[in-house]
Amino acid sequence: MAATTSESRDRALTALEAKLGGADLSLSQELFSVLGVLDSNAALRRALTDPSGTAEAKQALVKQLFAGKVSEDAVEITAALAAERWSTERDLGDTLEELAATVATAVAERQGTQGLDDLQAQLLGFNDAVAANHDLQWALEDRTAPAASKVALAEKLVPGASDVARSLIAQAVSAPRGLRPTALVERFVQAVAKRQRRWIATVSVTRPLTDEQKSRLEAGLNQAYGRDLRLNVVQDPSLVGGLRVEVGDDVVDASAATRLAELKRRLVG
Repeated sequence: MAATTSESRDRALTALEAKLGGADLSLSQELFSVLGVLDSNAALRRALTDPSGTAEAKQALVKQLFAGKVSEDAVEITAALAAERWSTERDLGDTLEELAATVATAVAERQGTQGLDDLQAQLLGFNDAVAANHDLQWALEDRTAPAASKVALAEKLVPGASDVARSLIAQAVSAPRGLRPTALVERFVQAVAKRQRRWIATVSVTRPLTDEQKSRLEAGLNQAYGRDLRLNVVQDPSLVGGLRVEVGDDVVDASAATRLAELKRRLVG
């Protein structure tokens, strides 16, 4: 991924986090619908990714096209993306797709790790069912078949699946964007895995922790992050002393090795 797109994507994902607390599945579906419009209109994609265009003009175009048709949040998210810089036209759509999937997984996350585990299992269950039947693969990849028919067929493969799982699977079979539906579902599985990592605290230590130390550490981390984390303790002799904690993208490094390295950098500087 080119640096320009990577930076724009990261800003978009960071901004989205502030909206996830109150977002419901309809926001995800609206973002997917906006994506459908972008994918079907080359002129619009060019207008929104043209490096010579101003951010203000692009945002105004988004509002003109989508205001009143989708929620204010969906318009705001799309307008913010349009104001960014992209290395290719497709990068804008790919990021919008990732944001829509992130909203959906965040809805499942409200049930804690179980909600995410269930969603992942349902998505993988769909892929397993398709992989085991060539007729299903052909039917779901048939570009001449109506999207509604493919969605109806896909839903039969995951009876009892959650609304979130059915929504993501429906998106994958109706608008795979040049991929096999199962490949897009695998992308959605990766989005779930990314949210799952927010619930796992990987603690690197130089020597094994006692049960009491684990309990104190777990309680402290749960309080700090406001959720019940899964503790994964690994030994790493290179730390020399102290510990290193990773929760999602957050890294708290209190190891002696890190402190010594920082001291060396200060001495050299």
